[in-house]
Amino acid sequence: MSTNSTYLKEMGITEWTSRDAAPEPMQAILAAEVSNDQAATETQERHSLGIWWFFGNKPQGDAEALFQNIIRALGLTPQEWSWKNPADKFNPELLPQNGKPIVALAFGGAAAQKLSGERDALPELRETVLAINADGAEDLPLIATFELNQLLSRSKDKALFWQDLLLAKSVLQNI
Repeated sequence: MSTNSTYLKEMGITEWTSRDAAPEPMQAILAAEVSNDQAATETQERHSLGIWWFFGNKPQGDAEALFQNIIRALGLTPQEWSWKNPADKFNPELLPQNGKPIVALAFGGAAAQKLSGERDALPELRETVLAINADGAEDLPLIATFELNQLLSRSKDKALFWQDLLLAKSVLQNI
């Protein structure tokens, strides 16, 4: 046993070995464990954190592809999100009856202003949890962010957009 192995053992750390150096039966056992873990993960029921409402101009073209990638990155199923027009009158009957939490994301300053009733520009509305200004929706959190077309033309805003998504996800987890 080498000196390094002795020190690692005294600290309660097992010695690391290369997977390539493992004998073939051990590799087969490891491969079986990995495939079993993957199968168990796939069969487990996925629990939804809540529902996402997206407000703004419906994306088209490259913006739609970007939006679909956002949905994929968030891991949302079609039942967990919907696209809404900020000009539509809010209907409290649209709220889920099962008590699932909702977070709203407004794409663009105009959508955020219309939904929240605020007059500030988008830079002041971002990074703040707003509330939807409608009867029956006062408790719904609203996060203002950039329009998708702006993200396509100004890629440096994508990092700020990601911060907005993380804020929305955090709000949804804490409702």
